[in-house]
Amino acid sequence: MSIYVPIPIPMILHDAAPPSALPEKEQTLYDHVLEHFSAADYTLPNVNQEKAALTVDEKFWLSYECLLRYLRATNWNANAAIQRLEDTLKWRREFGIYDKITAGYLEPEAKNGKGFIFGCDTHGRPAIHLSPSKLSAEESPRTIQFVIWMVERAVDLMAPGVETLAVLADYADNTRNPSFGMVRTIVDIIQTHYPERLGLALIAHLPWLLNTFFKLLMPFLDPFTRQKLVFNPVINENGVFRTTEDAEAWDADSTSRVFEPDQLIQEGWNGSQPFVYSHTVYWEALVTLCEERRSRMVAAWHCIGGKVGTKEWEVKIAVRDETV
Repeated sequence: MSIYVPIPIPMILHDAAPPSALPEKEQTLYDHVLEHFSAADYTLPNVNQEKAALTVDEKFWLSYECLLRYLRATNWNANAAIQRLEDTLKWRREFGIYDKITAGYLEPEAKNGKGFIFGCDTHGRPAIHLSPSKLSAEESPRTIQFVIWMVERAVDLMAPGVETLAVLADYADNTRNPSFGMVRTIVDIIQTHYPERLGLALIAHLPWLLNTFFKLLMPFLDPFTRQKLVFNPVINENGVFRTTEDAEAWDADSTSRVFEPDQLIQEGWNGSQPFVYSHTVYWEALVTLCEERRSRMVAAWHCIGGKVGTKEWEVKIAVRDETV
């Protein structure tokens, strides 16, 4: 029997743990960034003063883990982290994260199944599936918005202790690729405004004709992003592996597997899930799932205190355990 909706993301991971205490120096730098955004009179610089105060959504986004992601991305330079966070806050407004790129506006992009969320890897990362052959061959603003919307929804579905996502791109038997300009724009957005969010990117069944495309793209990827890419991973009855060596060495006690069969779709990934993309069924299910989860997280955040620097871990645990 076919499956037409996302399968539940595991909310209890055996290796999940709350954030550990920071070393004294890093704690001091974190406190500096936190105090900057927590100031009662804080407003976004170079923004119309009527709209310069942080919104509830923006305060929710400025979590403990978020501030740390930006600090690590700037090599623990507190002032650089503040500048980059403010740049992203402005970008999120301009891009329309909270108002323009809604499910209703983007639904036409989703109808052909070019992108969907299904399953998670062995680290609990929600998996975004992309079909390059269904992406626009020309640079399309709404296609770019759709991909970023999918990233935001994957973030909504992350379990306690999970901060990164996985991307599975299946080239199957085609040699078509989206425009270089569009891919580079998406890469720039991810690297600039979603630091340390990409945990793994599997590019499967890549035809040799497209090797040049990726060779041209690689110089635009930072080292952190580059090391997350796996071209033509090994896909077999045991799941998905980065390399042939990992696949051959795998056993029940091994940690070399990146996806288990029960978290993979059958088509293209040899998984055990008979998933079929039926837009009218899937889209409503995904949108409802994400809206309900985000609503519960925001409610938990308010109950915990509703402040900048609240731990995502505490919010997600409260939602999972229904303690608020």
